[in-house]
Amino acid sequence: MINEIISMKGYGLYVWSSFFFTLASFFSLYLLTKLELLKEQKKYILKFGSLSEEKIEIAKDQKINKEILLNNSITKI
Repeated sequence: MINEIISMKGYGLYVWSSFFFTLASFFSLYLLTKLELLKEQKKYILKFGSLSEEKIEIAKDQKINKEILLNNSITKI
């Protein structure tokens, strides 16, 4: 039974190798995206991390920032 699933009538080598290649590609794409996000977050914090309270309130009132904050809070749920 297991041998039939693994061999897939002689096509198992091609199917399983392509399956693992796809998984490795997705995993590497995820890692690259995650690293890029962390890099951009660090750049953002360096640039905007030390805003005064007045500038923070102005930024919260802007439409695009409200959308970003709303989407960010939704994704954390």
